[in-house]
Amino acid sequence: MTLALIVWGLWSATKLPVDALPDVTNNQVQVITRAPTLAAQEVEQFITYPVERSLSNIQGIVEMRSFSRFGLSVITIVFKENINIYFARQLISEKLKEAVEQIPKGMGNPELGPVTTGLGEIYQYVIHPKKGSEQKYSAMDLRTMQDWIVGRQLTGIAGVAEVTGFGGINKQYEVAVNPDRLKAMNVTIPEIFTALEKNNENTGGAYIDRKPNAYFIRGVGLVKTFADIESIVIKQQNGIPVLIRDVATVQFGSPPRYGALTYNGEKEVVGGIVLMMKGANSASVVELVKERMETVKKSLPEDVEIEAFLDRTNLIDRAINTVKTNLIEGALIVILILVLFLGNFRAGLIVASAIPLSLLFALALMNLFGVSANLMSLGAIDFGLIVDGAVIIVEATLHFLGAKKITGKLSQQQMDEAVEGSAKKMMSSAAFGQIIILIVYLPILSLQGVEGKMFRPMAETVGFAILGALLLSLTYIPMMSALFLSKNTSHKRNFSDRMMDFFQRGYAPLLQGAIKIKYAVVSIAVALMVLSVIIFKNMGGEFIPTLEEGDYAIEFVLPQGSSLSQTTETVMMAERMLLKFPEVKMVVGKTGAADIATDPMPPEASDLMVIMKPKSEWTTTKDFYALADIMRDKLSEIPGVIAEPSQPIQMRFNELMTGIRQDVAIKIFGENLDTLVAYADKVSKVINPIKGITQPQVERVDGLPQITIEYDRAKIAGYGLNIEDINHVISTAFAGEAAGVVFENERKFDLVLRLDSIHRTNLDDVSDLFVPLKDGNQIPLSQIATVTFKTGPAQISREAGKRRIYVSFNVSGRDVSSVVKEAQQKLNEKVKLPPGYYYTYGGTFENLQKASARLMIVVPLALLLIFFMLYLTFRSIKEAALIFTAIPMSAIGGVFALLIRGMPFSISAGIGFIALFGVAVLNGIVLISTFNQLEKDGIKDIMQRVKEGTRIRLRPVLMTAAVAALGFIPMALSSGAGAEVQKPLATVVIGGLITATFLTLVVLPLLYIIFSAKRKTKVKPVAAIITVIAFTGLSNTGHAQQPVTKRMPVSEVIALAKNNLLYDINNQQINKGKAQITTATALPKTGVFAENEDMRPSDNKGILKIGVSQSIAWPGLYKAQKNLYSEQLKYYQANTAAIDVDIKRDVRTIYYQLWYLQDKQQLYHRLDSIYKTLNNAAILKVKTGDSPGLDSIAANVRMRELQAMLQQVGNDVQIQQRILMQLLNTDESILPLLLPLEKLSMTALNDSIHPLLALQSQNINIANAGIAVIKNENKPEFSGRFFSQRLWGAKDPFTGFSVSAAFPLFGASAYRNKVKVAQAEVAVQQKQYDYNKQVLSTKQVQLQQEVERNKSMLAFYESTGLKQANEIIKAATLAYRAGEISFAELSQFLTQAIEIQKNYLENLNVYNQSVIQYNYYINQ
Repeated sequence: MTLALIVWGLWSATKLPVDALPDVTNNQVQVITRAPTLAAQEVEQFITYPVERSLSNIQGIVEMRSFSRFGLSVITIVFKENINIYFARQLISEKLKEAVEQIPKGMGNPELGPVTTGLGEIYQYVIHPKKGSEQKYSAMDLRTMQDWIVGRQLTGIAGVAEVTGFGGINKQYEVAVNPDRLKAMNVTIPEIFTALEKNNENTGGAYIDRKPNAYFIRGVGLVKTFADIESIVIKQQNGIPVLIRDVATVQFGSPPRYGALTYNGEKEVVGGIVLMMKGANSASVVELVKERMETVKKSLPEDVEIEAFLDRTNLIDRAINTVKTNLIEGALIVILILVLFLGNFRAGLIVASAIPLSLLFALALMNLFGVSANLMSLGAIDFGLIVDGAVIIVEATLHFLGAKKITGKLSQQQMDEAVEGSAKKMMSSAAFGQIIILIVYLPILSLQGVEGKMFRPMAETVGFAILGALLLSLTYIPMMSALFLSKNTSHKRNFSDRMMDFFQRGYAPLLQGAIKIKYAVVSIAVALMVLSVIIFKNMGGEFIPTLEEGDYAIEFVLPQGSSLSQTTETVMMAERMLLKFPEVKMVVGKTGAADIATDPMPPEASDLMVIMKPKSEWTTTKDFYALADIMRDKLSEIPGVIAEPSQPIQMRFNELMTGIRQDVAIKIFGENLDTLVAYADKVSKVINPIKGITQPQVERVDGLPQITIEYDRAKIAGYGLNIEDINHVISTAFAGEAAGVVFENERKFDLVLRLDSIHRTNLDDVSDLFVPLKDGNQIPLSQIATVTFKTGPAQISREAGKRRIYVSFNVSGRDVSSVVKEAQQKLNEKVKLPPGYYYTYGGTFENLQKASARLMIVVPLALLLIFFMLYLTFRSIKEAALIFTAIPMSAIGGVFALLIRGMPFSISAGIGFIALFGVAVLNGIVLISTFNQLEKDGIKDIMQRVKEGTRIRLRPVLMTAAVAALGFIPMALSSGAGAEVQKPLATVVIGGLITATFLTLVVLPLLYIIFSAKRKTKVKPVAAIITVIAFTGLSNTGHAQQPVTKRMPVSEVIALAKNNLLYDINNQQINKGKAQITTATALPKTGVFAENEDMRPSDNKGILKIGVSQSIAWPGLYKAQKNLYSEQLKYYQANTAAIDVDIKRDVRTIYYQLWYLQDKQQLYHRLDSIYKTLNNAAILKVKTGDSPGLDSIAANVRMRELQAMLQQVGNDVQIQQRILMQLLNTDESILPLLLPLEKLSMTALNDSIHPLLALQSQNINIANAGIAVIKNENKPEFSGRFFSQRLWGAKDPFTGFSVSAAFPLFGASAYRNKVKVAQAEVAVQQKQYDYNKQVLSTKQVQLQQEVERNKSMLAFYESTGLKQANEIIKAATLAYRAGEISFAELSQFLTQAIEIQKNYLENLNVYNQSVIQYNYYINQ
């Protein structure tokens, strides 16, 4: 199965669509209409409006926007995401048939744009002559090569939607008319047009059947050369034919140009853009295009080259390499952490092997469900999350093997059973953890629109990977554990254990300190949470962090009305300026519109594609955005130019999705264009000073210079003309009109009629154009119309059926959200719109608002799902709420991490928060589950439960957090292509997990203590009252007379035991030990001496000397003594734990003995009540004569006997209470809770060393330290003296010193024997340790068997005995009252029943006492 998964995954990986980013373009169709002869107003009136009206009632439309420009109408219809694009195109095609009927004939034919998207421009290239051949090929030749060689070969590639040409000159056969000759020969333009139409066609005449052949008839009349065209007869004048060549020149011409392509500031070139089909695999399509390009190059002349300038593969490779690097580094970090924490290299590798397998499983499902491999889908995989389930299974197996205490090597069967046993216990935990994370990611699938397309692939891929990991952890991991984990069960302390000891030493005092100030700690956590909410609100936001594509696309705009030739010249100047930057490899300028106007621009607008060298070669600056600013500043030196740097894909996305290229657009809706322009200018001035806004751009809708022809209808009527004919003449003369086609083999070119270029240069040429009259004469256009220069609208934009204008800008150095908020505030104050006019905000801000609104629904839904799962697990709202606190605590870290790294909130960060919440909850589940288990195991003391639970679970909590957080480290620190999108997500998860781990280990236990304590205080009185009522109902006597005694649960009694005087004695011993350590370096006393020497008869004064003396032991002795005293101190410190277990055992023993006696009292009281009732019944029988009185006497005797037994039990209770009071060092009398005697449960074996053994182990350490002391005592000792006569003021004084060393020369053997004695003491202590360990082990086994023996007897009473006893008492009492049995028989029955109940209590007590002793020996 594993092999099959590997093969399936690898095969799927080869078939998977690969791209840099998910395609976030909305579901749209473009309707493009070319009308070369119409101005913007006419395009709107005659084309755009009728088409919009026809399409408006199609179901499923989300948005419809359009713009009308000179000669062009583009309508973009955005559909709901669930509507199939081909179905949408079919609906539009049907509606367009209606729209065509409403468009005046000859004004344009609406066509659907190609089925492509914002990621569709996958390959862009230029065709240019090689150096030295520039004069050989004209722009027309190059364009012909593009259209008929390159374009045609590329269009057949699978996945290519369209290849659109750009720049160059389209080839036409042009009949260039000379108006002077026309007038001279009295020939009109319509006559020439008709002649050309009628003299350029072929025909067929079927065939003639002449056996044996059939001869097909074919009339060949198509023109082939200039000569053929020149020879066409227009008409005859006085019998003489007037030919085309008499009035016109036949030449190669071109239509009016709307676009141009320039290259490196050197020349105009021809280019092409390969548009990919929506949904195709861009990586494979680019590869196919590149392959086909090799063939294309062979079809071109040798001195013409084709050069790609934008190739999606580069970005894909860089983005996928970023993902690969992050995944590999993340995987290696996770493996390292696993090996460190598990302390077992094989276990670490087994868990790590789940990483590639789950990734292969994810790739296979991605292929199956059509999810592409890209930065977002693969970039968010955190192997730390994926291996969670595997870690739980493997850790449980290691723990199980360690706890079994099996010596020797396991057989394979034993290993299989061990793995199966441990895995079965933990499978539900592993599955639950993975399911929680899956549930967290599920709401992301509900995201719609751009954010849905961006992040859904991520959720799907992570979901696939976690699903794979879940299946592997339930199947593959147990199998691998059984096969490859070491079967040698002996465990040696390793680095992992030492590392955890280090963490435990730091953590235990931290928790202890936090418990002391628990309310303060919780308050600080709440305060931090409030602070993080405030920070979050002021943080600002952006839609999606901008992806660094590696190249620039600079929007370059000249003043309105600039000609194409002027724009081209300026663009080439800008290209030369940009090429001076050493980082720039190539600059290509795209001016105006391509043939297929999916991205149309006016002639004064250009996109400068700046292709950059690898970043390693950059010298000006390494900052991508700083270099963009430098380029913008450089280009601003050109007067009258606006240059706005962006990136190719980013620019295309923005325009296709919102119709606007910039990040933010302030849209103003209204009717009058002049009013819209006036207010747009005001808005631009108001927002310009706002920090973070680049130069605002007002949509250019006016100021287009026009030559306007205004007809004089009276004069037209006088001449008998009509406007349609006049318009036709004007259109043909200046725009040109195709009168047919000319074929060059398979190539086809339009045959176009227009005025020659000399007569198409100024306003006079328009005024002087001759218009034919019906009588054959011709008059100048100026006779019937006024021809003037005017400015008119350049573009009319519409949205949702209304005219609109926008002011757009990019945001730099600030987040989008705060900039828009400030702009809104300023506009509301300073620019008031008239009635019927209003603002909206578009661009990426629009997407941010939609996405945030969606997340406001999705995130709470995810949180509710988590809470519901927690409730299902724990069946407690309190515990679910406790664990749920991990979410706000983790959010604190996420918010502060964003703040520290200076990142705004983005949708990417929002998804990080969703993922974080799932991970953060897991550790809370682990800890609360452990607390609950410990409570079931009999640890009722909250403090003890918390300390023990946190100690046990420290390793898994730290490991889970470390693998999840550190697995994201490469992503957070990555600087590769696309890292900008991943960084916020990774930053949130890492920062959040730091605070979430702190919560789990510190704040969550504190909350658990606080809530549990509150629960106890509230519930206890109610429980006590209910219990008292219940017992009162049973017995009717006795309780009111009992003295009021303090009743406490065993956990509180154990907590009170901390007052025991043994603790004080031990604390004093510890204080003594600490003080003793400071005496280790004490030197012997310093001597002060006075001596007189050299006294003789001749000099009875002598020499008087005064000085000091000091002796010093061997320096090592002081260190050895200090070590010995330290070890003795550690003994008393360890003795605290020994006192703990002894006192716990003693307290539990006494407490449960008291509880047993209390229940025995209850039983006797109940029996006493029954005998009292029976005695009354017997007395009644005597009075009625039914009984001789023997029953009454017997009942009375039994009552007295019971009272004596009750008194005896009462005395026993007092004795036990006194012992308990002494243990607790209190004057208060304490009794157990007034509940039935509790049956204790056996606790699982604990791996920790028993305190008694720890004490004995410390005795060994003390003995070892003693050896060092004895050895140092055998070393030399030093002493010294110093004296001087100066001390008493002698003249010419003596000063001197002496030093001596003492060596053990005599009695060396005695000293050696001292060392042997110390070594023997170590051996004695070691043997004592071994003996104690043996005794403890034997006692454990003995007591375990004793518990099992007592348990079997107890089982009889619980299942059968007690029920029978109650039935006997009930039946016998009823029978006696009815007179069916005698009192003697009744007494016999009652004695039997009470004996059963008494035996049950005694057995339960014996069982409980054996469990207490067993728990003592296993250190519980």
